[in-house]
Amino acid sequence: MTTATPAQPLAERYPDLDPTWAGLLDAARATGVPPLTELTPEALRERVRGGDRLCDPGPDMLDVEDVVVDGTLLVRRYLPQRLRTGAVLVWFHGGGWMTGDLAYSDGFCRLLADGVGCEVRSVDYQLAPEHPFPAAVEDALRAVRWTADGDRRIIVAGDSAGANLAAVVTQELRASRNVTLIGQVLVYPVLDHDVTRASYRRNVDIVLGAADMGWFFDRYAPNPADRDSWRFAPLRTHSTAGLPPAVVAVAGHDPLYDEGVAYADRLRQARVPVDLLEFGSLAHGFLRFTGPVAAAADAASRIVVATSALVAAAS
Repeated sequence: MTTATPAQPLAERYPDLDPTWAGLLDAARATGVPPLTELTPEALRERVRGGDRLCDPGPDMLDVEDVVVDGTLLVRRYLPQRLRTGAVLVWFHGGGWMTGDLAYSDGFCRLLADGVGCEVRSVDYQLAPEHPFPAAVEDALRAVRWTADGDRRIIVAGDSAGANLAAVVTQELRASRNVTLIGQVLVYPVLDHDVTRASYRRNVDIVLGAADMGWFFDRYAPNPADRDSWRFAPLRTHSTAGLPPAVVAVAGHDPLYDEGVAYADRLRQARVPVDLLEFGSLAHGFLRFTGPVAAAADAASRIVVATSALVAAAS
């Protein structure tokens, strides 16, 4: 790889990176925005909220309703114009466990509800550093158990840190008699804390780097002893046997690429059906660029199609 210089455009450093996205990232950097590691949690959240405008708004719904679970946990329910299955998809947004809210994935949740023909429930789990590990895990479990009331069949899904929560939920509830999990959808998931993998080295600071991920880890799980737990790093589980079928989506220019592929391999080794979707020209967080980046919108659509196939296979 050519040695990077601060002024060198991303398209030159990474010729296989989607050129539209590379241009957007270069334009953002030209404004001199500080790195995320220099921001306060609230300033970082505000920056992330500013990116909501780059997400395709998604289709209209029959109904969208915000519900408070157990007096504290906010969940947004999406009902599509036409229900084609009684299964419910529970979605956990990304954002490094520190940022994101119900608006973060609103457009993609609408796309899922419409494309799969199912109810989607998006979870506004507690954020670090105010609520460190395992607060988000416990909120995720509460949301899934609440959804399971009434013998619902459930798909758990999310992107990035939200995909981490989805993977943890499947491991936690794999033997549950009260929750029926029929699938998991993991989009560029965080599955480990090893920042020395080759995909970290070859995808230097496109969107995320080792320093950024370490900064998120320090705030989400400030006690390093917690990080080898499968509840933090699902890839470190002793077994993936008995987990539900999976869709795993990875981006070719993502530092997390290797751990996503490794988890798909672990699932296959345990005879868990896996649909591994690889988007070579994209980087981490592509669901946040479905408005201006055609390749990101296409990837989002392919994830919806794969999710629909997963649900159909479980019927």
